[in-house]
Amino acid sequence: MKRKVLYYVVFAVAAAGAAAGSWIASLGSPSAPASAPLPTQSPDVSAIGADLRTVLAAHRKIIVLTQDEAALSAEGREQARRVGQQLFHENQERIGKLEAALATLLASGTPARFDAVGSLLDYVESGEGLYDADRLAFRETMQSLLALVAKDSSLPAIKLHKRISEDLDALAEIERNYEKEIRAVFGRFESRAIALKREKWDSYVAHLNTLYRRDDILKEYGVILAYPARPEPPAPAAAAQAAVEKGEIFGKTLPKKTVVLTFDDGPHRRYTEEIAAILKQYNAPAIFFSVGRNIGSLDAQGKARLNGGADVMRRLKQSGYVLANHSFSHAQLSKQSGEGLRAEILNTDTLLKAVDPQRSALFRFPYGARNREAMQALESAQLTSVMWNIDSLDWADPVPSSIADRVLRSVDKEGRGIILFHDIHERTVKALPAILDRLVADGYQFAGWDGERFTVSGEAAPAPVARAAATGYANSWALVVGIDKYQKWPQLQYAVRDAEGVGQLLVQKFGFAPEHVITLKNEQATRSGILAAFHERLAHGNLQPNDRIFVFFAGHGATRRLSSGRDLGYIVPVDADPDRLATDAIPMTEIQNIAESLPAKHALFVMDACYSGLGLTRGAANASFLRDNAKRLGRQMLTAGGTDQLVSDGGPNGHSVFTWTLLQGLSGKADLNGDSLITGTELAAYVAPAVSSVSQQTPAFGSLPGSEGGEFVFELPEESEFLNTATAQLSNDAIAMNTKLDAQASAPAASVVVKDLQGGETRISAPAAVPVSSRQKAQRANDQGLLLYKEKQYAQAEAQFTEALRLRPNFALAANNLGFVFYKQERYAEAARWFENAVKMDPSRAIAYMNLGDAYARGGDRDKAKGAYQTYLELAPSGSGASYAKQQLGKM
Repeated sequence: MKRKVLYYVVFAVAAAGAAAGSWIASLGSPSAPASAPLPTQSPDVSAIGADLRTVLAAHRKIIVLTQDEAALSAEGREQARRVGQQLFHENQERIGKLEAALATLLASGTPARFDAVGSLLDYVESGEGLYDADRLAFRETMQSLLALVAKDSSLPAIKLHKRISEDLDALAEIERNYEKEIRAVFGRFESRAIALKREKWDSYVAHLNTLYRRDDILKEYGVILAYPARPEPPAPAAAAQAAVEKGEIFGKTLPKKTVVLTFDDGPHRRYTEEIAAILKQYNAPAIFFSVGRNIGSLDAQGKARLNGGADVMRRLKQSGYVLANHSFSHAQLSKQSGEGLRAEILNTDTLLKAVDPQRSALFRFPYGARNREAMQALESAQLTSVMWNIDSLDWADPVPSSIADRVLRSVDKEGRGIILFHDIHERTVKALPAILDRLVADGYQFAGWDGERFTVSGEAAPAPVARAAATGYANSWALVVGIDKYQKWPQLQYAVRDAEGVGQLLVQKFGFAPEHVITLKNEQATRSGILAAFHERLAHGNLQPNDRIFVFFAGHGATRRLSSGRDLGYIVPVDADPDRLATDAIPMTEIQNIAESLPAKHALFVMDACYSGLGLTRGAANASFLRDNAKRLGRQMLTAGGTDQLVSDGGPNGHSVFTWTLLQGLSGKADLNGDSLITGTELAAYVAPAVSSVSQQTPAFGSLPGSEGGEFVFELPEESEFLNTATAQLSNDAIAMNTKLDAQASAPAASVVVKDLQGGETRISAPAAVPVSSRQKAQRANDQGLLLYKEKQYAQAEAQFTEALRLRPNFALAANNLGFVFYKQERYAEAARWFENAVKMDPSRAIAYMNLGDAYARGGDRDKAKGAYQTYLELAPSGSGASYAKQQLGKM
């Protein structure tokens, strides 16, 4: 049956006037926004009732989207209309299916069919929460229902026909009341020439705005309107491997145990030079395949206009590294042709020549995607294609240790080759030392390009030196002590686990070199062992003036009352005798002397022990924080509690409450001012009130005498995890604990009163935030979203990922993560739209295709799911999800 769209138009418009007109049944003004439940005498009625509610929801959303359009920007209006069109046509399909179900019901011949239809009419006529304009959403269905019932001449059918006719008359009156609004809303889809009066439309729209928000409807359909700002350039199109052409270098003909290190997609303002510094420690040559737009642009005359990236390239050249071409915009060149294709190759060549007239003649196709025309264009430019046979997959894998393991296994298998890395990821920086260490130990040689071929120099690689921190530290050191198995003191349960957790966080999150994290556990943590770590391994010769040191102690603390009446606190080594505290334990006065003798710029002592007896002074901060902080020495201490307090060992995952809170703070919760830096003061301002709220401990904090007011600073790394089914979430007890802790978290600008170690009080507050760009704010919002997702706070996580996309519209990571929040809540259509957005923004992200396949599959679209899984396997044939993808394809 051909449906008459104009009737639906009427319904929709009526929604616009729902607040005003007459009710079909004599009802008062609706008091609840919820749709009324439908009788479910039969399964058919239940399914049809659900469809009716879905039709109504779409009808309402269209009105919310399109009302008050003048307040939107031109882009906002266009997006609202596009989504409105999609909603409208989806609803037309839905109404068609609904009518087919009604036809089946009435043709069934069962005596109960008329009662079933009657129950549906009860909902349309007098459903709780329905406005008159809502009922117009059903007018087209009612018209079809009338025609279906007219085919039956039985008495029940005649009575039902009369009832439907009366309802349609009432709907016609509603339509007349709201025709103006109907035309305004739906005229862009289907128009009709009727002009009637306006009544109480505004109250109906106000009602709809309590049910839906325009931004939420747009988001459901994959649209987030950005804050006013220059949009980022679109990401390149999807990658596809082309057939292998002759005249390319893959590295399989290199001598045995020889590798070439290559880095794509830079230069990056930070990571490129950090990678170069690591390579220098191993005397390892490398080739940097750079994207032209990261170096500069060409003016109308074709002359190079270089930017800051060119300065990075010059420094690479001065350090002996090879500069090479990776196209101008990282486009998929297998889909380019003609002048566009040649410009991608030649524009970057012009820019590289402006940086280095002797630039190499090497070129790498983005995604490895090339065709015959692209190879011919390369030959005309006298450039050589360099591919790879060992892929680090550092663009997909967020875990440095996993990247290192993959590369080393591939090298073991291949025995030689060209390794593909990317110098735009922090995880590559972290994975590289472990890879180079192993390759050197296994006798591999690093080959460089001499202008004609790959050759190996004879210089041996020295020991590596860790990269500098972006906050200005040259090196980062840590002493981590955990004692459970005391010889003469009560045994503890969680101290060693606390120390291990802190040590892992320093290495994995904050980039501390593993060899710079000194760990003493149980029998290693004697008095002499702890003092030797300070004096022999740190103070004499290793620590430098621009270094930082973090000290963590988990174990017993004690307080001794001196004859003067002053309290003196101690940390208790594993071999201390309770009866010989003064000689066997380590007094805070000695820790203070050690702190003053350490040559490091900043030191932070965190003691998961309770004691009293160390005078602390208060530091200060101002808006020029990083600059001024680098000039001042800092010696700070944070302790778990004071005299006569016991450390609470009941925290989640086998940690004490204090250390669990510390770890949560360092995960990002202690970044109180949102600048991606956590200072010692911010850490204390988060930890102290939070711990006090869930335990009998009162943590203390302050600056040690001799400090010049400097702050120990942690720089939060940018999270790069694409949420997927393998992403771990916190346990229920951890989530419950964090909920309690966050309830006490201080506001960003608020000051916090904390204890000092002598029982007094001091007021502390976070430093003024370091100015950050919109991109950094977007990254911060994404990272906060990850924390919230892991705590199963899906609504809050959705809000953070949405904020990230408002700040940075082409943020593929946030788009994927927003999609996965929807996926986790079984909102598969919305999830698929955002995964689609993610792969459009960054088509190289294999895991986003895996997520997309799962969303399609759960949503019932097997064909699209199959395509997404296949794309994942093309991008990551040996990826961690390859077997899963193959398994899913096998089911299809």
